[in-house]
Amino acid sequence: MATATVTQVVTKALTSATPSDTLRAAPQGGILQGANPAHYDAKDPIILFIIQAGIIIIFCRILHHGLSRLHQPRVIAEVLGGILLGPSVCGHIPGFTQAIFPPESKPTLSLVANLGLVLFLFLVGLEVDLRFLASNWKIALSVGTLGMALPFGLGFAIAYGLYHRFREESGLVPIEFGVYMLFVGVAMAITVQTLPMPQLDYWLIYEKAFPVLCRILTELKLLQTPVGIIVLSAGVGNDVVGWILLALCVALVNASSGLTALWVLLTAVGYSLFLFFAVKPSFLWYLKRTHSLENGPNQSVVALTLLMALTSAFFTGIIGIHPIFGAFMVGLICPHDGGFAIKITEKIEDIVSVLFLPLYFALSGLSTNLSLLDDGITWAYVIGVTSVAFFAKISGGTIAAKLNGLVWRESLTIGVLMSCKGLVELIVLNIGLQAKILSTRTFTIFVVMALVTTFATTPLTSLLYPRWYQIKLEAWKRGEIDWDGNRLSDSDAVSFAKIQSSEVGKLLTYLRIDSMAGILKISSLLAKNSSCTSNPKLHPTKQRQRSLNTDNNSVELARPLQVHAVRLMELTDRDSSVMKVSELDEYTKRDPIVNTFRTFGQHNNIAVAGAVLVVPEASYAVSITDKAMEVSADLILIPWTGSSSMNETVSPLSDTGDHRFENSSYSNFVATTMKYASCNIAIFVDQGFGGSKSGETQDLSLRRSLSGLMARDADVPTAPNVDQGHH
Repeated sequence: MATATVTQVVTKALTSATPSDTLRAAPQGGILQGANPAHYDAKDPIILFIIQAGIIIIFCRILHHGLSRLHQPRVIAEVLGGILLGPSVCGHIPGFTQAIFPPESKPTLSLVANLGLVLFLFLVGLEVDLRFLASNWKIALSVGTLGMALPFGLGFAIAYGLYHRFREESGLVPIEFGVYMLFVGVAMAITVQTLPMPQLDYWLIYEKAFPVLCRILTELKLLQTPVGIIVLSAGVGNDVVGWILLALCVALVNASSGLTALWVLLTAVGYSLFLFFAVKPSFLWYLKRTHSLENGPNQSVVALTLLMALTSAFFTGIIGIHPIFGAFMVGLICPHDGGFAIKITEKIEDIVSVLFLPLYFALSGLSTNLSLLDDGITWAYVIGVTSVAFFAKISGGTIAAKLNGLVWRESLTIGVLMSCKGLVELIVLNIGLQAKILSTRTFTIFVVMALVTTFATTPLTSLLYPRWYQIKLEAWKRGEIDWDGNRLSDSDAVSFAKIQSSEVGKLLTYLRIDSMAGILKISSLLAKNSSCTSNPKLHPTKQRQRSLNTDNNSVELARPLQVHAVRLMELTDRDSSVMKVSELDEYTKRDPIVNTFRTFGQHNNIAVAGAVLVVPEASYAVSITDKAMEVSADLILIPWTGSSSMNETVSPLSDTGDHRFENSSYSNFVATTMKYASCNIAIFVDQGFGGSKSGETQDLSLRRSLSGLMARDADVPTAPNVDQGHH
């Protein structure tokens, strides 16, 4: 009876329950129960966010694949991807925006994108080496001042028309004309952010200020030239000044009165001093205590560094300045000693550049509506803003470079390079849009300006500064040719004498890990032969007779051998790779392979010099031949051993047999080197010359040690090479 009663109660409850009951659990079957994965749920936004992020990343990657053939940077693909996905194009597809990018989902997407922006500005601060700015402050001051003054002034002029034409649009905060004028001036005067890199027959473009400049100057072989010093110093100086002015502008917008703005700026200055004079020494002490400068940062150090960046971003955000400035300042105080800044960058750069930045700049495109450029006066302002930003920056940079002693064509090239906008320009515009300084229409005008100036930089620079002109200018500065290209008689005599000489006085070798033993052995043999020729051994009874001989032509003296070793490292699209270029001297001192070669030279009494070059893999051959011309080498030694791939590390799967000669990348490298070399080339195929024969495998099986207590790997010393001869 009781059982029947309970059954009736349960059955009645289940029958009376409806899908609208508030106590019913949410469906857990997802799409298996007919749920729409694109439906935005404020309590669980991750599903739609994954869809949005996936579409943005894939779409931008596809665009970049096509635009890279036109030598355009990734940031252009990201902005164009956002424009195409936004109201300008895909927004006209019925239901697309509401389904994929509904307005209520924008805060989640914006939150993740702005977190990435904070980390990105932290990386920008890491990449700015203030030591370089301090050592070249006069050049940075002159070029930076003239390079920013003219576009800043013309920006003030065009701001007058923009302010009175578009300030009445809805959604804007009421601000004074002075603040608006300051913001437009900063947008016009912001320094180089995207630059082209000529190398042989192709062009590449990358984004960001300081690392881009280092990458460009490396490709142009101008890093240690007056052009490199001027551009790099001006780029760092303009970056720092630009961010300070932008912080001032944001503080003036967010402040309710002039007195409040003054307190905000004083607080920011005090906080900056606190970071540089209190936090920086304490952080450096902690890094030395944990040996992070020598051994690299561990997880605790990385966590502490990121917490410092986020905390600093929090503080600058709550005092009325954008959080990105706090992260940027923490990046500035991180030391570059021991490659610490490079190692921190390597830890977080991929997640920032692959995930966070595409979202941020795609949001810029989503906020751009080209349909708002719907009348003649608006298009007139598009042309006016673009012209002012382009020609004012070119003129300022050109005049500044010319005053520093460069020829007109070099100066004009620097002006064109510094006229390009790009990534940080878009950050400035987004800050103006978020602060409601710019309307959507004005924001679109400035985005078009940034895109046009970026696209125009590549053809103009290729026209002004091609490879042949660089070679001619370098030869002219060395005094080898006159301005018309005619060789001078002295240089002809030197070149003829060098061709006629069969003596190897200077050897340039490509230093690789997998061929180290053979290269050291060949260098030792050549050095012995050179010393024997220059100092022939005589019987003691003839020593006195030789010392009394005053005829210098009776003994043919040879030059002592000088061995120059070049270690090549690939310049990738990662920022850490570019930072190695800016710190190349210090990085060369720490390189273990180069230091081993130097130690070998000291031990064997051989004059050696080692250098590390960070260049794209496609320009390895040209870097070798250029280095040979620089040191006036008589012979270039190219090793062909191990796996003979461009990667120096020999893995167990590498083919060390005869098939290693079939590697196309290494074969192309050798062929290109032979094509462009101006001296003799020797290809060294190691068949055991250095003590270990290529292709031999060591027995790594476990054997019982003599103690009989444990099993150890067979560690058998390699016997010395008995054959000390040349063959």
